[in-house]
Amino acid sequence: MRQLISNGNPMEEIVGFSRAVRVGPFISVGGTAPVDAQGKTVGVGDVFAQTTQCFEIIKEALEQAGSGLDDIVRTRVILTDIENWKEAIEARKKYCVTARPVDTIMAVTRFVNPEWLVEIEVDAVLSDSA
Repeated sequence: MRQLISNGNPMEEIVGFSRAVRVGPFISVGGTAPVDAQGKTVGVGDVFAQTTQCFEIIKEALEQAGSGLDDIVRTRVILTDIENWKEAIEARKKYCVTARPVDTIMAVTRFVNPEWLVEIEVDAVLSDSA
C-alpha cells in the first residue's frame, strides 16, 4: 500500500512531490518549511518559531498517515546557520521527547525562500500495535 499525504501546497502538483509518503508501516515526511496555510513564512528571523511551525506541519502529516509523533525514528534539522542549532533543538525537543529519535543537524547555504532559517525532515515507523 502506498499512501500520498498532501497539505494542499500547490507546488506539490507542479513539482511532483508529497508532504509525506506512507508505504506499509514506513512514513517519510519531506523537507518541511516554516509556512502557514497561505504559504507565508512563519516566524521570520526566529529559528525557534520556525522549527515549531515545521513540527506542527509534520505532526498533521503524520496524523493523516495514521501515525503520530511517538512513531518518529529519525529527524533531520537543516539550518542556514549552524549557530542556531540550540534554538532549533529546544523546539524539536517539545515534539520528540517521548520518541527520542535519532537526529542529524546540518547546515546549508540557503533554502528556496531566503526567509526560511530551518527545514525539518522526519521518518516514522508505525508500531506493531497500529
